[in-house]
Amino acid sequence: MDDEPELRTRDWLPRTAALILGTLALASAFIAAYVGALHKPDPRDIPVAVVTGDQQAQAVMSAVRARTDTIKPVGYDSRGAAQDGLTDRSVYAVLSSAPDAGLTLTTASAGAPAATELVTDVFTEAARQAGVPLQVTDDVPVSGDDPRGLVPFYLAVGVVLGGYLASTALGISLGTSPRDLRRAGLRIATLAVHAILLGVIGAILVGPVLGVFAGHVAAVAVVGALAAFAAGMVAAAVQGWLGLLGTGIVILLLVVLGNPGSGGIYAPEFLPPLLRGMHRWNVPGLATDLFKSAIYFDWRGGGWALTGLLIWVVAGLAGLLTATMFRARRRPAPGRHAVDRG
Repeated sequence: MDDEPELRTRDWLPRTAALILGTLALASAFIAAYVGALHKPDPRDIPVAVVTGDQQAQAVMSAVRARTDTIKPVGYDSRGAAQDGLTDRSVYAVLSSAPDAGLTLTTASAGAPAATELVTDVFTEAARQAGVPLQVTDDVPVSGDDPRGLVPFYLAVGVVLGGYLASTALGISLGTSPRDLRRAGLRIATLAVHAILLGVIGAILVGPVLGVFAGHVAAVAVVGALAAFAAGMVAAAVQGWLGLLGTGIVILLLVVLGNPGSGGIYAPEFLPPLLRGMHRWNVPGLATDLFKSAIYFDWRGGGWALTGLLIWVVAGLAGLLTATMFRARRRPAPGRHAVDRG
């Protein structure tokens, strides 16, 4: 009897210590990732289109590139192709010239206001030094209710957060790994319904309620539901295999690294090299890109973001179902121990 308190202490102390150490590690990683990525943006190689046969624009572009690596020229064969690159968000601006009309810088600030503002400043100064007039036009401006272009990012953060929190809540209340495929199917259906509801609620909030994107309620709802479901399925799969440890890994991927690496606060070209390409594969980055494409660019340039989120959904489904089958095989059949003892 005297040994019972000591046994209970031995049981909970390592687990508690591991949880505390885990939260310390996550919090430390959060500080390092956010401060490291966002405290001092260092923009490099911001892509700007120029037509290869446009000699005046090419000359100004070469002069800019010789002075700074902030701008990366991207050559196109025609003005139409360069304009397509702008609207599919391959570049942030197009530099062109016309006889006796000077230079024209065409931007799409909805893609990344800070990037287009920097590009405008750089070429305004370059045109001044070259003694050439510069006209700046914004073909795809940000909404007046979203002047910093951050609402798509905040939407992405909200739906991704809701997705993995729903999965975590189900894991805490029902166990991180469903007992059989029927229960796994019910969990998937629950996460799908939750994702649809969250997508609709988010669309209503930023549409009719707050009046930011009132004309894009359906598009925001669809993207929000897909992103929330992708986040929920990723979390369910990781938690299904790794249990409570999986929750920490999900937070690391979707929040600690996912948010600063999404390109939502600063364009990817402003981030450290380690995070610069992360928006191309992490769920928050894909969701942010797809929201921007759906809201501002009539879905242009959203193909990869849509594909990436669907890949995460399929990977999450496969991960959860295989974890369920694996753990079901390892559970003893009902009454098995009793028979063995008999």
